[in-house]
Amino acid sequence: MRHSLLIDGRWVQSENYFEVRNPYTNQVIAEVAEASSEDVENAVISARRSLKHCPPAHIRSSILEKASQLIEKNREEFARTITMENGKPISNARKEVERTILTFKFAAEEAKRIYGEVIPMDAAHNAENHFGFYIREPVGVVAAITPFNFPLNIVAHKVAPAIAAGNAVVLKPASAAPLSSLKLGRILLEAGLPSGVLNIITGSAKVGEALVSSDIDMVSFTGSNAVGRRIQQLAGMVKLTLELGSNSATIIDESADLDKAVPRCVAGGFSYSGQVCISVQRIYVHDSILDNFLDMFISHVKKLKIGDPCSEDTDIGPMINEEAAKRVEAWIKEAEKQGAKLLIGGRRQGNMLEPTVITEVKQDMKVMCLEVFAPIVCVTGFKRFEDAVDMVNNSIYGLQAGVYTQNIANAFKAIKCLKVGGVIINDIPTFRADHMPYGGVKESGLGREGVRFAIHEMTDIKMISFNLG
Repeated sequence: MRHSLLIDGRWVQSENYFEVRNPYTNQVIAEVAEASSEDVENAVISARRSLKHCPPAHIRSSILEKASQLIEKNREEFARTITMENGKPISNARKEVERTILTFKFAAEEAKRIYGEVIPMDAAHNAENHFGFYIREPVGVVAAITPFNFPLNIVAHKVAPAIAAGNAVVLKPASAAPLSSLKLGRILLEAGLPSGVLNIITGSAKVGEALVSSDIDMVSFTGSNAVGRRIQQLAGMVKLTLELGSNSATIIDESADLDKAVPRCVAGGFSYSGQVCISVQRIYVHDSILDNFLDMFISHVKKLKIGDPCSEDTDIGPMINEEAAKRVEAWIKEAEKQGAKLLIGGRRQGNMLEPTVITEVKQDMKVMCLEVFAPIVCVTGFKRFEDAVDMVNNSIYGLQAGVYTQNIANAFKAIKCLKVGGVIINDIPTFRADHMPYGGVKESGLGREGVRFAIHEMTDIKMISFNLG
């Protein structure tokens, strides 16, 4: 089946098309249009033009609510599409659809409460005769660039807040998984979204580069650090929200409830083959319970079922492609040569990689210091809680961290000292609710997502002051 571009409310064909393959079967499941530079320009022009006819807040809210309802009506079709295009196990794909339904509901609610604030001007001696307030205005045209791993909900986290705030969007989804975005485009048109408010251009990285170099007002990007830096270079003086990499860590102290911590760490480390920004990659366990933790952890990992992502009982499906799997396989072998111990897994067949647990790792090994984006978990012991905090912080990344403890002092020590965007107490760093502020520090990015917080990023403050003297 061939899929076109969405420009100015119309589905536009292209001269060139690229193949989208099922990561599990390697079968071609669709041909998708490769946008030309002219297509990119037309999409941006369409978005800019639509800003002149931005519907009021209550209409935007109604459209977003209707979109949420239509996604719910087509929830199984969306889940199947996600599984077919990126290999996510169907049970996980359904959860992504559920989150997307909620993300649009949150956006529908937030569209009606975008407001400013009165500023007490008489706090300054030279402004006593002034009355001041600020309002929030849409930033304009938002370029949204999304990855393959959450091809529906990450798109929702960019498109829904942008629409709620009164912006127009040009969306460039990942070329490996563009089908969910195109399906969402049809849903939004059916929900009554005016022409040009959402444009979808598909294709290679060159399409994304052309987009961020064009007449836009903001870039909202989720992806790798290298691409994030490239966007900074190309975009110039526009607003940026960059959600980049991580090697998220979990600390488990001697007071932790292992019956709760272990299954959650397994889920956080291996769900969707670890291809999640906040996947559990590093686990630091107090020496007194390390052996017990590893016994329980390995026991749970052995129960994971690897196979067809369309199967209802599959836990681990394929990685997005064989190139990604080969990269991680090489990292595992390199770590072993450097002295790391492989407890389970490590074997690759095509783009299927076994869930892998590694110990005796050093901080500078790639499997520890870089983002593996794969079903790999490294486990390290510690003696003092402060040492664990230091090891978590010894990273170029700082997205989220988990801490399992019954010690209130340790909990607050983690909250104060961990250099991350989110500290999750008694749960894994993979936890995310779609209305909470989400984003990182250091190399993990700029800005925050989570619907209300994304709206703040996607609006500009305009200050108004009346001279009453």
